[in-house]
Amino acid sequence: MVGHVWELWKEDKAMEVVDSSLADSYSTDDILKCIQIGLLCVQECATNRPTMLAVVFMLSNETTLPSPEQPAFIAKQIHKSDEMSISGGTKSINEVTVTMIEAR
Repeated sequence: MVGHVWELWKEDKAMEVVDSSLADSYSTDDILKCIQIGLLCVQECATNRPTMLAVVFMLSNETTLPSPEQPAFIAKQIHKSDEMSISGGTKSINEVTVTMIEAR
């Protein structure tokens, strides 16, 4: 989901992730601000992520927000030659893997 939001953000289409049932109950600016802050919180480089104090400040005040960088939690395809012991053919950019146990 984070990868989808990131792609829409880069294409200036972030409002497409908003549930249509919200309709006009919130301003577009407020929704985009929340999406931007969310993306800031999941940036790949942890030192670039805002502290909770900074998040509260950003939510509570009219301030210019920095542009988010690529999130850490995006799954991408890898080539078979790059695959060592990873099954399923995907890994995240930060090389964290998830193992799923299947019932037999």
